Amino acid sequence: MVSKRNTYKAGKIRLDNEAVILKSAEREFATRGFNGASMNRIAEGAGVPRTNVHYYFTRKSDLYGKVLTDIVNLWDEAFNQISPDDDPATAIGAYIHAKVMYSKTNPLASKVFASEILHGAPQLSKYLRKDYRSWMRQKAKVIDTWVEQGKMDPVDPFYLIFLIWASTQHYADFAVQVTSVLGKKKLAANDFDAIANNLCHIVLKGCGIKTSRSYLNR
Repeated sequence: MVSKRNTYKAGKIRLDNEAVILKSAEREFATRGFNGASMNRIAEGAGVPRTNVHYYFTRKSDLYGKVLTDIVNLWDEAFNQISPDDDPATAIGAYIHAKVMYSKTNPLASKVFASEILHGAPQLSKYLRKDYRSWMRQKAKVIDTWVEQGKMDPVDPFYLIFLIWASTQHYADFAVQVTSVLGKKKLAANDFDAIANNLCHIVLKGCGIKTSRSYLNR
């Protein structure tokens, strides 16, 4: 009989191994794209035999799909629980701040996603047409309700979310451009705070949302 302790230990080992492999895969896919990525290099980057990679992810497409799914889930999490009763300044401000910080802490994730989209979303097309469209419509209904309640100006919710995506992910996808213009080797923590604060101010004011700027203190 297998003890609960052994089961827990085996489960933790699996999660730890998958995490190391996924991080290596993210680097590989961000650098070389799906077609150029090598399972050998992913294994080397993770410090495990290639057989271990195939044990957890049979095909490269399985590994790539998991990386993409984790990215989308991470980004969506910050906006998943919004409701019509929320203050839009707080909800939208928190989402913008979270997305900017993902560009700081998970820049490779944004580059993997951007590469997938630029190549016509061969792995994500079905998901984008169904699950993601459903997610967007749910968020759009909340934003439309805020408009009806007079909490913000009548803006198209889809274009608003697209704007937030583009403006926040820019600092990961085009980091070289940003640092070159600003004359910096890399953006510091206070730079990302300033980016989030400025985007919040611009977007919220553009939506006609009255705010005490409390979203800056996050």
